[in-house]
Amino acid sequence: MPTPDSSGDSPVGRFLGDHRGTMLGQLEHWVRIPSVASQPERAIDVERSARWLAAAMREVGLTTEVLWAGPSPTVYGEWIVDPSLPTVLVYSHHDVRHAKPEEWVETEPFQPVLRDGRLYGRWASDAKGQVVAHLWGLRAHLDERGGLGPAVNLKYIVEGEEELGSSHFAALLDEERERLACDVVVFSDTIQWKNGNPAVVTSMRGMTGATLQVTGPARDVYSGAVSGPAPNPAHALVAVLAALHDDDERIAIPHFYDDVEEPREERRQELRDLPFDADVWVERTETRSLTGERGWSVEELLWLRPSLEVLTLLAGDPTGFPRAVIPREARAEISIRTVPGQRVGAVADQLRRFVADRMPDGVEYELTIPEETGQDPYVTPDGPALDALVRAMELGHGTATAGRMGNAGGGPAELLGRVFDAPVLFLGTGLPEDHWHSSDESIDVRMLLDGAASIAHLWTELADVTRR
Repeated sequence: MPTPDSSGDSPVGRFLGDHRGTMLGQLEHWVRIPSVASQPERAIDVERSARWLAAAMREVGLTTEVLWAGPSPTVYGEWIVDPSLPTVLVYSHHDVRHAKPEEWVETEPFQPVLRDGRLYGRWASDAKGQVVAHLWGLRAHLDERGGLGPAVNLKYIVEGEEELGSSHFAALLDEERERLACDVVVFSDTIQWKNGNPAVVTSMRGMTGATLQVTGPARDVYSGAVSGPAPNPAHALVAVLAALHDDDERIAIPHFYDDVEEPREERRQELRDLPFDADVWVERTETRSLTGERGWSVEELLWLRPSLEVLTLLAGDPTGFPRAVIPREARAEISIRTVPGQRVGAVADQLRRFVADRMPDGVEYELTIPEETGQDPYVTPDGPALDALVRAMELGHGTATAGRMGNAGGGPAELLGRVFDAPVLFLGTGLPEDHWHSSDESIDVRMLLDGAASIAHLWTELADVTRR
């Protein structure tokens, strides 16, 4: 019998409800593989993760192969029914961020546990849960079709270095362009609006990262001997970082906003129509308060406006008893989220000029901006494919959508859309409460099932678009 957190009483919903335990068991098994791409000692685990997924795809009926994007294993699967049918390319990733076990209280990071309607474990939501939703969405779709193949041609590309910036992914797409050719891309690495109240994601911000390292003395030096005239790299670094925003919380890099496209009033109205409550948002995200550029709503700050954040700041003795020394060096990691009109190269040049102009005398610095891993923003165009996604989500969740939203994070959506000249649809199963990249990550079981149901319906809806 379907469970209360299944995705409805449709044949698709009943199928997923009946197979809920098997679906969660499969996800639990995959979460136990610590596919942390940033840790060289985990390289074998990343490959194990890829092999596991390839086998799981074959069980559903897909033809699979492990491709290599540089040193990273990428899983490819396909089911070509009829060349005359539309072809959909599904994108996601199977690599994960590292975890700090000492900060997890619900379970160990790679020891999944089901509790109160949530499955806890590193990358249960981002993005292994989203891939499992695709596997079972396809199973439900096939079951509804009574033994026939999928209603559309399906191709899957699940990379293994997304958390490293997908630095080899563009080369892989170029090499496999003909095999991966498609009419529509479905991007499954996004966060949803709310459990039981879904919204359609129609945009994704771009992303550019930077590392700023400042060097002062030749070594750590005792402050009691040199304090006063000695250069302090921590002071210099903090001065530059503090100047990145003005009193209205606008990014203060000259010409930064020159290329930012003015949001359409229609888009701003879409965001205003969402049932947004600031207090509820703070509670859901555990951010404690709201800040940001003056004159813009929280929704607009998340999905329409660029942002700049200092993610790490390191100097001196971060652990243990302090040595009372002026540190030799100080370092910060910076993340810039971009919006339509902005491009990685231009933003990188603006940041370089800003740091050169603002860095105090007496210190040296190195600013590293890996432009090859930068990602440009993307907006899904209106059209039949987007209409099909809306209908599929409403069928999958059993309710009308709450409207349209954006994705505040980044990903290679613009790259995929540009390479294949195809619209990119966003269909994810994450929620702000899922603690991506943080401790006690989890996925909501109802969200997982409803997402799988939406996927099952999407293949039918996209086929119907072609027939119409």
